[in-house]
Amino acid sequence: MTVDAFQLYGTRLVETPPVRLRAGKLEADLTNGNLRTIRYDGTEVLRAISYLVRDRDWGTYSPEIVDLRIEQSDDRFAVAYRARCEGPDDTRLAIDVRITGSADRLDFEAEAITETGFETNRCGFCILHPIVGVAGSPATVEHVDGRIVATQFPDVIEPWQPFKDMRAITHAVMPDVQAECRMEGDTFEMEDQRNWSDASYKTYVRPLALPWPYQIAANQPVRQKTSLVIRDIGGSTRHSPGVSGGAIKLELGSCTGTMPDIGVIITPEEADASLSAKSVLTEIAPQELLFHFDPDAGHGVEAFRRFAAIATLHRGRSTLEIALACKSVPASETSEIARQMQLAEFRPDAIMISPSVDRQSTPPGSTWPECPPLDEVYTAARAAFPGIRIGGGMLSYFTELNRKRVPDGQLDFVSHCTNPIVHAADDLSIMQTLEALPFITRSVRAIYGDKPYRIGPSTIPMRQNPYGSRTMDNPVSARIPMANRDPRHNGRFGQAFAFGYAIRVLDADLECLTLSALTGPFGLIAGPGEPIEPGGRRPLFDTVRTLCQLAGATWRECVSSSPSEVLSFVARDTTGARLYVVNLTSEERKVDCGACGPADAGKELLLAPFATAALPLAD
Repeated sequence: MTVDAFQLYGTRLVETPPVRLRAGKLEADLTNGNLRTIRYDGTEVLRAISYLVRDRDWGTYSPEIVDLRIEQSDDRFAVAYRARCEGPDDTRLAIDVRITGSADRLDFEAEAITETGFETNRCGFCILHPIVGVAGSPATVEHVDGRIVATQFPDVIEPWQPFKDMRAITHAVMPDVQAECRMEGDTFEMEDQRNWSDASYKTYVRPLALPWPYQIAANQPVRQKTSLVIRDIGGSTRHSPGVSGGAIKLELGSCTGTMPDIGVIITPEEADASLSAKSVLTEIAPQELLFHFDPDAGHGVEAFRRFAAIATLHRGRSTLEIALACKSVPASETSEIARQMQLAEFRPDAIMISPSVDRQSTPPGSTWPECPPLDEVYTAARAAFPGIRIGGGMLSYFTELNRKRVPDGQLDFVSHCTNPIVHAADDLSIMQTLEALPFITRSVRAIYGDKPYRIGPSTIPMRQNPYGSRTMDNPVSARIPMANRDPRHNGRFGQAFAFGYAIRVLDADLECLTLSALTGPFGLIAGPGEPIEPGGRRPLFDTVRTLCQLAGATWRECVSSSPSEVLSFVARDTTGARLYVVNLTSEERKVDCGACGPADAGKELLLAPFATAALPLAD
């Protein structure tokens, strides 16, 4: 089945397929000079080994690769190339790379050198361990001083680095297979990358406690090496689940709950466009409008007047999201905001308030920025907005909420966002972030118990960059991290991602989930300058409308034999019960849903790439 690339990805730029490297039972995919999905006997050992160069905003360079040479035989492979990065002010960095693999060993060596000097936040190896089946499992860490410590991968997400001063880490791939990952040339440490919704634990070079950005000195080579050593005690051939080529099976699970309310975010910049799209707002009928207000961005009483006009068109609830400037005492700032709201006759049902400065991340070893105590902020909000529910948390991501855990005694709910293109923006990495969402929601529940909990706005494009000075412009609709526009938001990929997101957070018992705006680059309908005709509906429109219709319905878990490819759940409302299924891949997938009780039981479903389906269930 051939589908137009634009329909799938919102762009006709397609990713270059990886080169599959094999040496006996060891396999890896070579993509843009780095290794992905490193498997032994069909089981993923490492998610990636990459050599990365970051700029001062933590953006990742896309180096030019030249002189690429690949050699393969049955029991060995070898790769060599030279990569070139061009930085600001005509600075340049060259990296010579050599990769070799045998049946039980993989070596990735790199030497970086610059003739000009080169500024970077990070330059070196990044090793990703998977999370499914690894979280909470035993590990052995060898430190740079020679100490060997028996430990385990974090289960609940660690806010800080679980392992520091690393030289090697060993874990069990299967009961009788051990994998040792050894790093040479610098001091490495690991961060729990699930904080950013990455589906990995990341071991990286150069501790965050050291200053950044830093300079690589001219004409001084920087050499590093990462080795993966497999110790197969059993030696028998195994069969990896989910690769038999048959249908993916769905079976009813035991978990149940209530579908969350669905929100859309509206900013002052998009308020006029949202007013013009009032018929669309009526059609999708979200339960919640989330209005964004930032005094530092020049928002004032006129923004509230526009919000009030939109709120009159909406039959549901509204929440005001405030980025409090905190340039004076919180009581005076919240009182002024309340005064402006009163002038505009705008009264939301809830307030989500957070200091503006907390949108910027504070990495380990950094000094926390000046900020009033959060209890003082919440007390001021209570006084300024009497009779209105007050929420707190972070306007940025779970990372910041995990590192700066807000006092929730005065709060009626907690909230945060996520973004899937913080560290990587390829198609596979984005879909894999869905694996991290249950770990995030379980970690929030471990901190805040049964406190009402909201997520969003969470979209593929990034609305703010807590890790640098700006989000990245994307005029050619490429796949780039930290971009304020992403082409896949326009395609069926974005639709499948949002539906998969909703499924992955079902058991968090969310009060509200916000996955889009109404208009603009994060919106359900396109505006001027978009690749879709202005006013045209993005595929995401159908997903959000369906989720709005399901709000308040009861859901039941549906277990997939391959959740990285197909996710599903059963929902029952006043019209009956349906099985909802989504294909998270770019290929057709055959799905056996007979065990979930569709009206036509036993019939296999053939799902198109990134497609969703809703099947009535037999009574």
